[in-house]
Amino acid sequence: MDEFVCPEGPGGHFPILIQKHLEALEKAFGLEIALRGDKVMYSGNPAQGRKFKKYLQHLAQLQRQNGRLREHDLQFSLELAAEGRLEQLPELADRHLIRVDGKEVFPKTVNQRAYVDAIDRRDMVFGIGPAGTGKTFLAIAMALNFLIAKRVERIVLTRPVVEAGEKLGFLPGDIQQKINPYLRPLYDALYFLIGWERTTELIEKGIIEIAPLAYMRGRTINDAFIILDEGQNTVDSQMKMFLTRFGLNSRVVVTADITQIDLEQPRKSGIFKAIRILRDVPGIGVVHLTQKDVVRHPLIQRIIEAYERAQK
Repeated sequence: MDEFVCPEGPGGHFPILIQKHLEALEKAFGLEIALRGDKVMYSGNPAQGRKFKKYLQHLAQLQRQNGRLREHDLQFSLELAAEGRLEQLPELADRHLIRVDGKEVFPKTVNQRAYVDAIDRRDMVFGIGPAGTGKTFLAIAMALNFLIAKRVERIVLTRPVVEAGEKLGFLPGDIQQKINPYLRPLYDALYFLIGWERTTELIEKGIIEIAPLAYMRGRTINDAFIILDEGQNTVDSQMKMFLTRFGLNSRVVVTADITQIDLEQPRKSGIFKAIRILRDVPGIGVVHLTQKDVVRHPLIQRIIEAYERAQK
């Protein structure tokens, strides 16, 4: 049986996390693993043992760099290990930390990191995936990060105004009050990341604009981070109109969940044609997230899987 001595850290955090994920580690590496004090004991296939040792050394390095071992680092590294991609650990270690007004936002899966990386590197990105995979939240976090770093001057958030399977009738109030319920998820993400007061201040100054998709027609938007949320609820003409709005020094993200299309004729959704014909265009990225990337309540992943099985 081989052993690895856990590095010292605050409150013995390293061995605590190893113990918490012991079963997943055994499954990923095909080894018998036990914890004795500050020592990780493991036995099994020698080649897998060497991989596991390399994995533990990587975690120890992350603890030295960051002052403590963070759970998202262990989970992300474990996902790479399970996929046989340990050689990518040094390259992907901590490149995708998003800092927003003192908050630190971490992509928690391999696909989420690919999504954040694509947003950072490309002028236009399509994030395709089911509910709970962080498509909108990570895009807004990146938008705020760009704004704070002065990489853009403003943020434009938009959504198609499409009812989700129920008729809401005539809503009271002015046009802004009528459309606000449709845009609420965008406000929720902003409130969480920068608070209600800061969000209200930036909206009043015009630095953050939240508007329905229809308001995008005829505009050219320069020096902005533009997000189209719920892109699956656009038709071809709307999608093309939106994709041709952005101007110089602008970044565009389109999020879409093709399993939840609220159009009367789902096959006419503009997202399908857009990702098909633009996939290989330089400067454009398409990132697919799956139920493995769901980071809300664990039950959501099982709900999505159950629906997929029923459809098949």
